[in-house]
Amino acid sequence: MLRKIRYNAFVSYFLKHHPEAETELAYSNPYELLVAVILSAQCTDKRINQVTPEFFKRFPDINKLSKASIEDIYELIKSVNYPNNKSKHLAGMANMLLSNYNGRVPSNFDDLLKLPGVGRKTANVIISVLFNAPAMAVDTHVFRVANRLGLTKNAVTPLAVEIQLTKYLPENLIYIAHHWLILHGRYICIARNPKCKICPLTDFCKYYQQLQTVSGAKRIQSDKLKKTKLNQQLKDRKSLILQLKKIEIQK
Repeated sequence: MLRKIRYNAFVSYFLKHHPEAETELAYSNPYELLVAVILSAQCTDKRINQVTPEFFKRFPDINKLSKASIEDIYELIKSVNYPNNKSKHLAGMANMLLSNYNGRVPSNFDDLLKLPGVGRKTANVIISVLFNAPAMAVDTHVFRVANRLGLTKNAVTPLAVEIQLTKYLPENLIYIAHHWLILHGRYICIARNPKCKICPLTDFCKYYQQLQTVSGAKRIQSDKLKKTKLNQQLKDRKSLILQLKKIEIQK
């Protein structure tokens, strides 16, 4: 199947069934989203949503966060992965936003990358979620699903996946396609034992088609082995009958 056909099928399905997909991180303003995304690195959205209500109650804006000690921040986020580094990142981010950007979250990708704790993936999340920019943040879910569906080819790095997806997806849908891929990977196309039986994308999924081919080949091989075994059993039976007849004749 041509990659263009896969992309068309992918977009058509999700536009019809999930036209308003969005991040599962809970936030109410750009500051809260930036904090949540920084915290979410190597951690689940579910865990982050359990932590941020108390965090935002204590530090409701960038000014309050900039005055917090790293130790105070740590106490509120110690249940997430890598709390030591993230505490330092949040403190540094708050101070840089105030000193360089008047306390406002930048809409520019390069400016976001200058903030502590913000890498390429985080910056792409911010500009796509807040500003609907045609940016594709590639996490493990996006990487896995894009490869399994056949939307990417020989893409072995997150950047390679990002480049291919932004090249072939309609520009005005890149920001939401990010959520389609994440949610599909989170709930259906999971890393181990993907739920192919309930997946609505199997008609154009390269991974599923390969599974069917392998499964079919295994069935053919199994049938051949069964046939060979049956033929051998028949030969053994004939041989036994001949031996019994010889014994009868000798008697």
